[in-house]
Amino acid sequence: MAEAPGQGTESGDGERARAATVRVFVALAPPDEAKDELARALAPAYAAYPRMRWNRIEDWHITLAFLGELPVATVPLLRPPLADVAAGRRALELALRGGGHFDDRVLWSGIDGDLDGLHALAGEVRTVVKECGIPFEDRPLRPHLTLARARRDDPASVPAAADGLAGFTGRRWPAARLHLVASDYGRGPGPIRYRDIEAWSFARR
Repeated sequence: MAEAPGQGTESGDGERARAATVRVFVALAPPDEAKDELARALAPAYAAYPRMRWNRIEDWHITLAFLGELPVATVPLLRPPLADVAAGRRALELALRGGGHFDDRVLWSGIDGDLDGLHALAGEVRTVVKECGIPFEDRPLRPHLTLARARRDDPASVPAAADGLAGFTGRRWPAARLHLVASDYGRGPGPIRYRDIEAWSFARR
């Protein structure tokens, strides 16, 4: 449909701007067996708190560096150095354990295992991002896996669900690949979706 003169320009410019950028982060992902184990532990919370915005199981991840909204043209700069990071490192042994929350709004599961290695890997990833000339907010790493977000009128569900996970201890697993991920956050009314831009296997287990 053609735009009337003087109308629609701002909207069209906004859409073009969003198409020229992508929200990006670097992450690890648990294997399916570990995710299934946690999903079983979450079954009572799924039933008790259906109004929470539950993340899709296939999107569960451990963020190492959140880069925010980047110009699409800069993303290829990250591929070679991140591939080198993965090629020079062994897979970390990690596990999902317990639960917690941020500000009564965000439910998460904790990370156990080789946390020293996890912090070292995050530091290496952030160094190569900076060396690519990509600015981002370099917040301290708080290893976790985000599970759900509460609605603004629901301050009780997330703390209660976190209490229900307090005794959960998952099996250990090797984090097999380093993921460069894109998110569609803020690009529509539906739930957030993630997709791999690329992923690289670690050199060895």
